[in-house]
Amino acid sequence: MQSMKARLAQPEILLAPGVYDALSAALAEQAGFEALYLSGASIAYTTLGRSDIGLTTYSEVCEKVAQLRDRVQIPLIVDADTGFGNALNTERTVRGFERAGANVIQLEDQSFPKRCGHLDGKIIVSSQEMVGKIKAATDARHSSDTLIMARTDAVAVEGFDAAIERAERYLEAGADILFVEAVRSDEQMQIVNQRFAGRVPLLANMVEGGKTPVKSAETLQAIGYSIAIFPGGTVRAVAHLLQNYYASLKVTGSTQAFQSAMLDFDGLNAVIGTPELLARGKHYENGGKP
Repeated sequence: MQSMKARLAQPEILLAPGVYDALSAALAEQAGFEALYLSGASIAYTTLGRSDIGLTTYSEVCEKVAQLRDRVQIPLIVDADTGFGNALNTERTVRGFERAGANVIQLEDQSFPKRCGHLDGKIIVSSQEMVGKIKAATDARHSSDTLIMARTDAVAVEGFDAAIERAERYLEAGADILFVEAVRSDEQMQIVNQRFAGRVPLLANMVEGGKTPVKSAETLQAIGYSIAIFPGGTVRAVAHLLQNYYASLKVTGSTQAFQSAMLDFDGLNAVIGTPELLARGKHYENGGKP
């Protein structure tokens, strides 16, 4: 597996889809993506059926990371929210996520309980506290190949200029990647890149219906971004599909009308590798003989 540090040194933008479990991760890897974004919001949506308002825990997310790493080989960018507490909690989060298989660990400067970056009513910690968390994170990681991403949510709270200054402080503190969340316009996206592109990789967060104008990876690359994520689009697509599926089943009493939009039994088994698993099980049942 290529390190994220090496991949981000390449000029082409890294497009990472949002995933929320091992199945979605496997499907994304099979589609040819180079990296995946484990979205904290999507974990809340799918595990709890609730909003991204700080309800998920360190242990729940860490378990997801381990499940994904057991299933896929490509790099994982993991949303670690606030580090799940103070600097000492952040140390534990970084150590645990790194052991579980995270390649990039994202930390944000919100207070607890946090909110989705595109919800109103966010509260942020002081820049000094966030600087301490970043330093704790970089000190805690075992390998320098594990990258620390610093996200600021200050645009919605203190204003755009303050967010830029916070990002500068986070870079000085040792962040490997910067993420200025919920910028409001093309102009703000340009200013972020004029300030930081070429100095540090920048991430653009594309949220359908969110605060930031949604653009293609190609356009984001032209602006100067190094990483583009579409973190919640996966769940929104799945939720829409399931609404239609359940409505059809309720009305018709059968899945017949929906079968053209489904995998059948053998099709799903092929996707998840059932034939290969059974063959490997048989191999060991025979004592590991060829």
